[in-house]
Amino acid sequence: MTTAAELQTVVTVPARFCGPEGTANGGWIAGTVSEALHGARHDSAVEVTLHAPTPLETELALRDLAGTGTLTHGDTLLLEAIPVAEQLEAPAFVPFNEAARAEGGFAGLTGHAFPECFVCGLRAPGDGLRIFPGRVPGTDLVAAGWRVPMTVTNEDGVVPDAIIWAALDCVTGWAHFEPGEFALLGRMTAQVHRRVYPGGTYSVVARATGREGRKLFGESAVYEVDGTLVAVAKAVWIAPA
Repeated sequence: MTTAAELQTVVTVPARFCGPEGTANGGWIAGTVSEALHGARHDSAVEVTLHAPTPLETELALRDLAGTGTLTHGDTLLLEAIPVAEQLEAPAFVPFNEAARAEGGFAGLTGHAFPECFVCGLRAPGDGLRIFPGRVPGTDLVAAGWRVPMTVTNEDGVVPDAIIWAALDCVTGWAHFEPGEFALLGRMTAQVHRRVYPGGTYSVVARATGREGRKLFGESAVYEVDGTLVAVAKAVWIAPA
């Protein structure tokens, strides 16, 4: 039962925004829920814990209780989102041209477990984001030059936060992966500071920050061409047993 203090809406993930086949991209659904709960307010970070894969083209229940949210499919809890008072650390800025050159070393070009992924998959230009992070020589960073498609705006012509969260997502995995390797996003904490504009060019940067058993840790950022920080995130990935 929905109480007076609790709001519930229906969310459906279009097939376009997939990660692993048949399920939503983790960053996209996390950002969608964050934006649904908090709108355009970016005064705090939001932590999203993913408990189960989110199905595509399926009606899901998003419940908002005073800014804390859950997404469910029937009795299955898919994710939880809470605002957190945390200053996220951003990996160092990589200029766009240098980030774009790094794409040639993208491990997914040799072996990609999820080539259909909306963010880092080998999708047609304009369909996916085509963020292909590769190693930046002489650093512990991976980076890609992000050319924002004109096709990712909402009905008002604005690039939603969900797209920015998506851009911050996969790159933290690729900071760890060799060709053919993969893991699944378990938790993502992000804060968006500025808008992203369709047709714009940005640097997406990440670095691995540790590993603990099957858990992989990373942090990422999106930068404007002059080095202004647009958004920052940290993520926990779960590698297969």
